[in-house]
Amino acid sequence: MSVELNHTIVCVTDREKSAEFLAAILGLRTGPVTGPFVPIALANGVTLDYLRVDHVTSQHYAFLVGDEDFDAALARIRAAGITFWADPFHDRPGEVGTVNGSRGIYFADPDGHNMELLTRA
Repeated sequence: MSVELNHTIVCVTDREKSAEFLAAILGLRTGPVTGPFVPIALANGVTLDYLRVDHVTSQHYAFLVGDEDFDAALARIRAAGITFWADPFHDRPGEVGTVNGSRGIYFADPDGHNMELLTRA
């Protein structure tokens, strides 16, 4: 049997705000509310299900994107005035990281989740 990740729950204090924030950065749309969740469906069949909770523990979410999608997302981040970093420790603000031919950035969502965009795995 093959195993695939189907979905994960992203705990946030405002499910609509956080889901719409990430969807806008990625150039996607949120799906219709399903029970307690606001979903974002990704191209590989995985869904991020945003759930409202009272307390959030910061997590890390990494998104593999093509070069054109990376450029578009970075342009949206810059246009919105969102701080981004070249590294996961947030030591290099405003820089794009490069490792083994991949470009990458990190940015925080409204609840402090550490979001990453990278062009090569």
